[in-house]
Amino acid sequence: MRELLADLLGWWESETPFALATVVTTSASAPRPPGAAMAVDTAGEALGSVSGGCVEGAVYDTAQRVLATGEPVLETFGFGADDAFAAGPGPGR
Repeated sequence: MRELLADLLGWWESETPFALATVVTTSASAPRPPGAAMAVDTAGEALGSVSGGCVEGAVYDTAQRVLATGEPVLETFGFGADDAFAAGPGPGR
């Protein structure tokens, strides 16, 4: 999160609306720790990373939805028991 502060301050000072996604908890082997963050502005620019992988696109889409509605969202990502042996490119949602 700290690595984003200068850019976020710039968005804040220019009154650029943005959504901020933050990892609040993890279990097992997570690619990024709690506190990892990604911000998305109304122009579609993204800063930071919450997973470094397959979850980024879903978080980006959620950020766009939050910007459009103004409603906060709490999402959960990861593997469920049904996903463990499924073929596919990465974590389920």
